[in-house]
Amino acid sequence: MATCFWLRSCGARRLGSTFPGCRLHPRAGGLVPAPGPAPGPAQLRGYVGGLEGLSAALLRTDSFVGGRWLPAAATFPVQDPASGAALGMVADCGMSEARAAVRAAYEAFCSWREVSAKGKPLKEAHGEILYSAFFLEWFSEEARRVYGDIIYTPAKDKRALVLKQPVGVAAVITPWNFPSAMITRKVGAALAAGCTVVVKPAEDTPFSALALAELASQAGIPPGVYNVIPCSRKNAKEVGEAICTDPLVSKISFTGSTTTGKILLHHAANSVKRVSMELGGLAPFIVFDSANVDQAVAGALASKFRNTGQTCVCSNRFLVQRGIHDAFVKAFAEAMKKNLHVGNGFEEGTTQGPLINEKAVEKVEKQVNDAVSKGATIVTGGKRHHLGKNFFEPTLLSNVTQDMLCTHEETFGPLAPVIKFDTEEEAIAIANATDVGLAGYFYSQDPAQIWRVAEQLEVGMVGVNEGLISSVECPFGGVKQSGLGREGSKYGIDEYLELKYVCYGGL
Repeated sequence: MATCFWLRSCGARRLGSTFPGCRLHPRAGGLVPAPGPAPGPAQLRGYVGGLEGLSAALLRTDSFVGGRWLPAAATFPVQDPASGAALGMVADCGMSEARAAVRAAYEAFCSWREVSAKGKPLKEAHGEILYSAFFLEWFSEEARRVYGDIIYTPAKDKRALVLKQPVGVAAVITPWNFPSAMITRKVGAALAAGCTVVVKPAEDTPFSALALAELASQAGIPPGVYNVIPCSRKNAKEVGEAICTDPLVSKISFTGSTTTGKILLHHAANSVKRVSMELGGLAPFIVFDSANVDQAVAGALASKFRNTGQTCVCSNRFLVQRGIHDAFVKAFAEAMKKNLHVGNGFEEGTTQGPLINEKAVEKVEKQVNDAVSKGATIVTGGKRHHLGKNFFEPTLLSNVTQDMLCTHEETFGPLAPVIKFDTEEEAIAIANATDVGLAGYFYSQDPAQIWRVAEQLEVGMVGVNEGLISSVECPFGGVKQSGLGREGSKYGIDEYLELKYVCYGGL
């Protein structure tokens, strides 16, 4: 098994200067400031003091293939969702660059597989980086525990062995909402298993993947083992298809929408590739009459409004039993007003930043308008925030019914719709009435009810009296159309391993 080396911190190999408000353009040696001021109105501060304080060595804009930084013929802009200002111009890779990255990964795989095992708001962003590092630490240690088996058969002159071997080159396609952790959760497992990778990051957040490439290079990861091919939204379909259909790729790992996941599954089917998919969710958050209201409200805040509601495990539907409904809605509204502060992610005290783009805001706005038109009541929030086009007020709706968009369409924004229910059976029926099943949450003080509901919810992960469930040590994944396979935990490395049976005869 190959090791997932520590990405240790090293001194920057290249020195460069960045200036407040500058934009960044690709150059083979690193970043250079573009002439002139950054375009677009800056109603809010972007990076505090521009890009000062960030390591120039980590601010990369070229693709990273075969251990080299390679520019592309075209570039695309990456924007700050808070202000709309351009943060930099990144290499816009196409099919040829994608194929080259796969070839580099395949060539590196031949030697890497033989290496023996060795040992958002700014506050949320800091937490994600730590979370990302934990995945690398976990899988570097897990590489030691990839065990095979010896099976004794009825035949006295034979022995059966089971070996675990790396699947090969893995194509890794990641989303924008956790641009570092989604990479290390996949790549850490892949490298630990002995695979090499080609990463296609989301067009909105390529800098994290490129920074990880620089760190991998500094840490001594051999050329070709970790490759990054950023591209624009315009080229995403072409690049995704190229890496997922390339015969040298043996494995596809994707986190994103169910719709895109189905397209990638079609690509994988043509050459029968291994796949793991972490797709969309519609998480129910159930509050039973026996629940502790204060605990349920705290869990609701954490589950719903983390990353401004832009996570795949965010609660999407709040089901509250009639006896506790009014008390919960009142307490939830008060907690939202007290604890949720909208602003630029770099501002002190901000807990709710912008949504990723205006299209995301339009989706939340559409769901709110649809619900209100069908009888829902706005308890708090309900409209765009005055800070800018990508901001939306944290919103709580009551009198919500199952015919409203917000109850059967993933929101990915700061909207909490509350449905009133009467019985446990009714709540479970509502919660399971969907074709996805990633995460689910419920609050109850009844031990028997806790066991019943936990077993009956059709999801891959359940939070019982807990709103934050993600952990490096635990398997992450869903059922139904929420995906295939698991990430993290001791099970995550198995997604990148093949079993080989060896029959040893003539003994």
